[in-house]
Amino acid sequence: MIKQIIILKIKSALDYLTVFFKWTFIAVIIGAVGGAVGALFHVSVTRSNELFTRYDKLILLLPLGGLLIVAMYKKTKMLGNKGTDSILASIRGDNDVPFVLAPLIFISTVVTHLLGGSAGREGAALQLGGSIGTSIGKLFRLDQKDMHMVVMCGMSALFSALFGTPITAAFFALGVTSVGIMYYSGLVPCLMSALAAYMVSLIAGVEPTFLLISSVPSVSVVTVLQTILIAALCAELSIIFCTVMHYTARYMKIWFKNPYLRVIVGGLVIVALTYLTGTRDYNGSGMNIIEDAVTFGNAKGWAWALKIVFTAITIGAGYKGGEIVPTFFIGATFGCVIGGLIGMPAGFGAAVGMIAMFCGVLNCPVASLILSIEVFGSHGFILFAVAVGISYMLSGYYGLYGSQKIVYSKLRDEYINADTK
Repeated sequence: MIKQIIILKIKSALDYLTVFFKWTFIAVIIGAVGGAVGALFHVSVTRSNELFTRYDKLILLLPLGGLLIVAMYKKTKMLGNKGTDSILASIRGDNDVPFVLAPLIFISTVVTHLLGGSAGREGAALQLGGSIGTSIGKLFRLDQKDMHMVVMCGMSALFSALFGTPITAAFFALGVTSVGIMYYSGLVPCLMSALAAYMVSLIAGVEPTFLLISSVPSVSVVTVLQTILIAALCAELSIIFCTVMHYTARYMKIWFKNPYLRVIVGGLVIVALTYLTGTRDYNGSGMNIIEDAVTFGNAKGWAWALKIVFTAITIGAGYKGGEIVPTFFIGATFGCVIGGLIGMPAGFGAAVGMIAMFCGVLNCPVASLILSIEVFGSHGFILFAVAVGISYMLSGYYGLYGSQKIVYSKLRDEYINADTK
């Protein structure tokens, strides 16, 4: 009897080891491929932004770039693809992520940045990662449940390669699809994939995102109250941002049913707004503006509002890119302004705003808290934790991604399984 129990335990342990080695092997391959693609994507988008900064008249070609993007998506029969939402939906369902999405989103995002569209890069990265993960999963002939896992691995890999935040990347992939639960079965695969991608990106010369805060206040009643105020305002701002993004895309489709006309009109509006504002601050990703806000405490009073407008029109018209870097921009500039008004160091207010907005629009508190450490260091951790908690609770059931599910209520112990608004 004892011998049989020992044999069963050994067999069980071997089964666990087999699964561990299987997923470590697959995840590292996905991470290596994702890291290489992510590094190339990072360099391409960075160079595109640099070229736009040097030759800002390229903005006049934005409508033509939009026509190219629509033509490519129509030619490949991907015009109806919902982008990042399709990636999140594939984790819960049985639909595959087509391989053609990878080159499409890569080229389209580079074109958008090169010609002055207002967008980020991580939304494209999640789509790239999902496509790469699916393709590698098919090579290994994985079943449907395992295919869900490789999509998360791909998301982790590309997010990690672009931002240099492997732990955030892993927990983001685990928690973004279904808010309130974590796909802990994917913890090791996503971590291994993110770490492999991170190492490849370092070898390729991609520097991790790290922002230096000039002054971090100590924890006190005053600083906690200041943090609560900024986080609460950012939670409401995240609702506004999500609402504007969704309604802009919806009404542009209603007003301009032809996708070619829609992208031309959107491009012309961005060109007009660029010349009306007299600056290129709101084109591209705006990482330089984020750095100014956090490191030096400098931000224009209405920069956050203008970035919302520019990004909503760019994405709503059909240009490609992500919403997370614009979210950082909005949170950092808004937090910088509010922080200065209420007596908090403006740079730290920018950092709090950035993390609070990230949590508010994506509903990922664990990933948001880890992001604060990987991007800003451990100083101010308690205040960031307060900001994340407040933003998560007060941002309601809104989100950038319509395929995201709010599984459990934010206010009570209740299963709701609701779509984000």
